[in-house]
Amino acid sequence: MSYYLAKTVTQDFEAVIQRVTAALKQEGFGILTDIDVQATLKTKIGADMQRYRILGACNPTFAHQALQFEDKLGVLLPCNVIVREQGLGQIEVAAVDPVASLGRVGNARLTSVADEVRVRLQRVIDSL
Repeated sequence: MSYYLAKTVTQDFEAVIQRVTAALKQEGFGILTDIDVQATLKTKIGADMQRYRILGACNPTFAHQALQFEDKLGVLLPCNVIVREQGLGQIEVAAVDPVASLGRVGNARLTSVADEVRVRLQRVIDSL
């Protein structure tokens, strides 16, 4: 089983960030964190790489529900979505598959939450 949902599009990087953010919002997610991996690695270790951002997305309703079932589930939150440049105008967008990640927890009460979050993240990916 794959641990992510992904799609590659041919668009401007910043336009993809905006589209992903808007699509996440439409599905009830907010962005808690926005990590510019390219800039961070350049600053910290002098490494050059293509643009790569990690958006930490959270749907508060589902996060709250899941935390009621597993109080340490925060180690797997938020739902990370990456936007990365592949070259030649190709931008990959990938989101964590919550069914795969929450399935490792072994708590059957999380199944319905994971399934619904997966459906919403898949709609985000499909909308691009």
